Order: sequence, then structure tokens, then C-alpha cells
Amino acid sequence: MLDPLSRRQFLSRASGAAAGAVLAGCLPHPAAAQPTQAPFKISLAQWSLHRTLRSGQLDHLDFARTARRDFGLEAVEYVNTFFKARAADAGYLAEMNRRAADHGVYQHLIMIDAEGALGDPDPERRRSAVENHHKWVEAAATLGCATIRVNAESNGTWEEQQKLAADGLSRLTEYGAARNINVIVENHGGLSSNGTWLSGVMKLVNHPRCGTLPDFGNFYEYDRYQGVTDMMPWAKAVSAKSYDFDGGGEETTLDFHRFLRIVTGAGFRSWIGVEYEGNRLPEREGITRTITLLERVRAELAG
Repeated sequence: MLDPLSRRQFLSRASGAAAGAVLAGCLPHPAAAQPTQAPFKISLAQWSLHRTLRSGQLDHLDFARTARRDFGLEAVEYVNTFFKARAADAGYLAEMNRRAADHGVYQHLIMIDAEGALGDPDPERRRSAVENHHKWVEAAATLGCATIRVNAESNGTWEEQQKLAADGLSRLTEYGAARNINVIVENHGGLSSNGTWLSGVMKLVNHPRCGTLPDFGNFYEYDRYQGVTDMMPWAKAVSAKSYDFDGGGEETTLDFHRFLRIVTGAGFRSWIGVEYEGNRLPEREGITRTITLLERVRAELAG
């Protein structure tokens, strides 16, 4: 555990790094500050333990410790619904910072859900949705995160939804940019799970602080490998969704080798989040198998 002085030094360095973080990348954790030849780094998405958290077996405040102690990972990706009432609670956020610092964990991003549709056709509801996200931008800045992940929910025709989503995202991105926070969109249902549509939204927003979070699994009526390819030019984070594994340690529904060649081939060298969402394996085993597969493919790519 860090002594009080070391902890203050850690948080000071994290705050300073956030202010100067490169737009397309992320805030480096001090333990990973040295140049690395690894094609990517591995973080843990909180959703991987959503059943454990919801059951009360794991407290949100202990998530950073769990990522480091149980899985050997030094970066985490939060989900806002697990501390939704605490977004503006300075004491609670300070405790999150303290615990992350104690375990040498970088708080990479916050995934934001249930705060309204950023592409709502109604101007007032769209404005309200943008403003609802402001507190999470502030929370992300307090936690030393680089990014918040949002949804591009809308209604209307293809073109109407693109314009509406781009409007809401542009407003929120300007707010985030003033606080050195990226705003990124995941393929997360609706037209956002269409790589062509989401690429068009990114072109309309056209802001270096606005980007994408390609998720390996969230494509439905669109080729998933093409979808990740479409999103990679704007990617500031990647989600390695997994569901199940065979006896050889391969994901049974997703070709991780192909995905990771696409990701690294696009020049991405940042954090890839483990997001296990299967039902057959216990959450912790699913996480461990996902990490093992990512590490194996990473070694192949590095070699």
C-alpha cells in the first residue's frame, strides 16, 4: 500500500497527465509509463462483474482492488450505473481515487448509460440529455480518466438520426474538451451498431475529442469484423467482448485473432477492455480466460 505522501504524489501525477494526454490515446498509469513494445494494454471493464456487483458480493469501491489483486490488471473501466447517485459526491470520488492509488490502478474511463438520448428528436430532451452527461464529465476529470463512453441513441430516418446524434455529441464533446475528457461512442444497439452509420456520425462531429469504442460483440445485422474496421479510425478504446471458450482457450463465437489484427493494424496501441458477458462460465473464470486469450494473441502479434 502506498504511504500518504506517495499516494498524493500518485494522484498529482495522474491529474497532470490527464491535462496533457494525447487526444487519441489515454492517460498512462505510472507503472506503465515506460515505452512498451506490446501491441496493446489490457484493462478490466466493470460490466464483466455485473452479476457479482448487483448481488452485493462485490462493492463498487473494491473494484479497482479486484482488478489488480485477482486479475493482475492495472486499469479499469467503470459503469456509471454502479455508482450513479455518487457522480457529484466529492467524498465518494476521493475514496475511489484513494483506493485506486493504493493498488496502483489507473481509472481509464466511465461507461455512461440511462442519462437520456443524445440524439433525441425533441430539442429540449436532447439538451437535457447532454446536460445530464455533464456530471459524468466532471466525475471523469476528478478520477483522472481520459474518457467517457456514451450512446448515440436517436429516432427518425438514417440521415435524421445521424444529424441528431451528431448534434448532441458535438455539444457534449465541446464540454468534455474544455475539461480534457474524450467522448466516445460504442456500437450499442440501434443504428449505432451499424459501422457505416456510426462512421458517418463521426465525420459530422469532426472533433478530435470525439471518437468510438468498437465492441467485438455488439453488431447484429452488420458484419462485426467490418464494423470494427469501420470504427477504428476514431477508436480511443476497444472492448474485447467474450461469451464462451472451447477447450483450446479460443472464444467460441468471436475470432479474437482476426479482431486484434484489425485493431493493431489500424495503429491502435492503447487499452483493450475485458468485457466477459457469458452465462456458462462464472464471471471470474470468464474474465481470466479472456485475459489469457488476449495475452496469447498479443504475444503472437508482438512476435
